[in-house]
Amino acid sequence: MARPKTPLPPAEAVRALVDGEGRLLVRVTPGAKVEMLEISDGRLSAKVRAKPEDGKANEAVRALLAAALELAPSRLELLRGATSREKQFRVG
Repeated sequence: MARPKTPLPPAEAVRALVDGEGRLLVRVTPGAKVEMLEISDGRLSAKVRAKPEDGKANEAVRALLAAALELAPSRLELLRGATSREKQFRVG
């Protein structure tokens, strides 16, 4: 059975959360049952299936953000939060 497509907010809505210096804050939940991005109360939260080991969850979040922003994953750089749920990415 195929997995359902990951629900993503519109790219414009995610871009609106990027600050003037190109930074995007994300609250991450690793090890979730479903992968998704959602915007609530002006904050972006990501749920990914990957476990938080060896950077797997960080890469999953980067891929999810890239898909939502319609960018290549290499255009997103993790600035802070490699071992935290609160992460900051630079959108390039």
